Amino acid sequence: MDMKLYTRAQNSAGERVRIALNLKGIAYEYVAVSTLGPGEYARINPQALMPALEVHGRVITQSAAILNYLEAAFPERALLPADLVVRAQAIAFGSVVAAEMHALTVQRVRRFLSSNMGTDEAQVQQWVAHWLGLGFATLEGLLAARSADWPFCFGEEPGWADLFMVPQVANGRRLGIDLTDYQRVTEIADRCRQLEPFRLAEPQMQPDYPGEPVPR
Repeated sequence: MDMKLYTRAQNSAGERVRIALNLKGIAYEYVAVSTLGPGEYARINPQALMPALEVHGRVITQSAAILNYLEAAFPERALLPADLVVRAQAIAFGSVVAAEMHALTVQRVRRFLSSNMGTDEAQVQQWVAHWLGLGFATLEGLLAARSADWPFCFGEEPGWADLFMVPQVANGRRLGIDLTDYQRVTEIADRCRQLEPFRLAEPQMQPDYPGEPVPR
């Protein structure tokens, strides 16, 4: 197989890429980073963060860059809308998740706050709730301002914005964030989760999931 995805089950950035690969119907080899030897993944990706996509021996890091590659290399099932303004809105929507929400609340940030900054569990939770709350409010506002009330974020089919949002909604629920006020966000996320490309990308469907596997 010419394409390898280095990731782990509970990695929402990797889940974004898995959804995209599934939506586009692209075959790939799943490589659980936990199965690699000491230091091996850092040699593949110097930042040692996930995911990374290896294509014919060359490696692409960062999920947005991987998604951009997939969209350009496999345009048949587009993730981005054809309308250039809506296309830019979808990219901006994904950037809110990647840069303003996920980047500030990932485990390594929470661990640094508790281990290096002297914050207790309640303060870390306050940090998480603050940044995710602002992010979800932004996503809800962007969905409310759309030029059409599409069933998915920016179209009649799920795409770029949806694959960023769905794992983040799951993260929010896992971290105890109250999503009651974000009705559009949760309705679209739940609609996506009924679709096989999203369901098969979920953590519990991956071979390295540290719990009871779910039948495919």
